[in-house]
Amino acid sequence: MRFAIISDIHGNSDALEAVLSDIDALGISNVVNLGDHLSGPLDAGATIELLMERSYPSIRGNHDRLLIEQDPSEMGASDRAAFEQLAQHHLDWLRSLPSSLTLFDEVLLCHGTPSSDVTYWLEKVEVDGCVRSATIEEIEAEAAGLNAKLMLCGHTHVPRCVRLRDGRLVLNPGSVGCPGYDDDTPVYHRMQTGTPNASYAIAEMSSGDWLITFRSVPYDNRRMVRLAKQMGRTEWAEALATGWIGL
Repeated sequence: MRFAIISDIHGNSDALEAVLSDIDALGISNVVNLGDHLSGPLDAGATIELLMERSYPSIRGNHDRLLIEQDPSEMGASDRAAFEQLAQHHLDWLRSLPSSLTLFDEVLLCHGTPSSDVTYWLEKVEVDGCVRSATIEEIEAEAAGLNAKLMLCGHTHVPRCVRLRDGRLVLNPGSVGCPGYDDDTPVYHRMQTGTPNASYAIAEMSSGDWLITFRSVPYDNRRMVRLAKQMGRTEWAEALATGWIGL
């Protein structure tokens, strides 16, 4: 069994196309999608059309939830920019997605943690805004009571894999389309990968265990950078171009 894991596309259709081409070139036919497909000042319309055509097993992320729960007048700038590109059938597709999903009997898909789409699983934000790796105790607490051997999450955009002390894995494939961002929840902080590449991961069952491969895919990001600048989102443009915020 082998499949690709994508997450946090955030309307970056060019990065998504590059990742899908890479997946196809590797001969991988199964793909799962961990959400936050559209939110951002980029190309939500083309992104959702690509995803709907492919019909991958997909879940909702926190921004997908806001796109269908919030009134447009209450949305943040990134959600509103995406919402204005969507038709009713796009919103209906988002509404059809579950918040979590179990596949292949032992693989759990969630966006943040199994109980929250806005909580970081493998990282923690301190009160001063510094971001640190979560401790094994913190990570295991979120996995308590779950039977899945491979637990997939997104949300932080940082590629990472952690093996729990009982052998289970928690994997974040990184972000296809948004390599850096800042946020004010729970306090102001920055998440930065340091590369403009599109990220995803591959999981393969090998000798009774999961073999994990991270892929960092270069692509022509100039159109996405231009779209971000046209929308007045310089922080998005900087992250897309460099993988950093506030260089």
